Amino acid sequence: MRSCLDLSRCRLILYSTGDYLLVALALSQYAGVAGAHGRLSVSSCTSKEYNEAPMLESRPTKEELRAAAGKTVADVVAPGLRVLFCGINPGLYSAATGHHFARPGNRFWRTLHRAGFTERVLLPREERALLGYGYGITNVVARATAGAAELSADELRAGRRRLARKLRRYRPRCLAVLGVAAYRIAFGRPDAQIGRQDETLDGVMLWVLPNPSGLNAHYQVDDLARLFGAMKDATGGAKLR
Repeated sequence: MRSCLDLSRCRLILYSTGDYLLVALALSQYAGVAGAHGRLSVSSCTSKEYNEAPMLESRPTKEELRAAAGKTVADVVAPGLRVLFCGINPGLYSAATGHHFARPGNRFWRTLHRAGFTERVLLPREERALLGYGYGITNVVARATAGAAELSADELRAGRRRLARKLRRYRPRCLAVLGVAAYRIAFGRPDAQIGRQDETLDGVMLWVLPNPSGLNAHYQVDDLARLFGAMKDATGGAKLR
């Protein structure tokens, strides 16, 4: 059992490991500043809750978010991956931090852990650790926007052509596009549904999964984990938990 004490913007996490006590101090972006002395709260969490809790980092400022428009986030990619996850395009939060799926409300990293892709919930800044599991990340469109609605149909279709070149170079086993609406436009398949697609792209299996954004209220984490897990099983991913 862990005990978490939130002091203003700091979270003190105490947890026992065998016969000694390990103390970890992590920044908390959710705890608001409550006066000069801060706010003290004590709570407990199970091992499962602790492992699946988002590990928190400092937020970009409003100025940094505005400046992130149009920026890109480097792909996490290597030859011969099991799955190359493909977002629609980076949000401003991800572009400002330089890491994929970095906004705290995004469920991508929690879903990967819940579905058994990773042994714990990775921090966005630990994204390159995914390569060791055989997975990577890219986007249909490279430029960051405040929302995917700012992308034109032409940009999405051009993104498909860019993805084809990337697949020819890196040859993953599967490309998993995270967002069915964007897939329908980019790939010219207006009737596409969630799941494995009948077509391939340059011989690479295509799979469509729900967008893990916290704004996608149609799918909760358990729903996402079930769908992501089905894709993992079909592509030969080992069960980690």
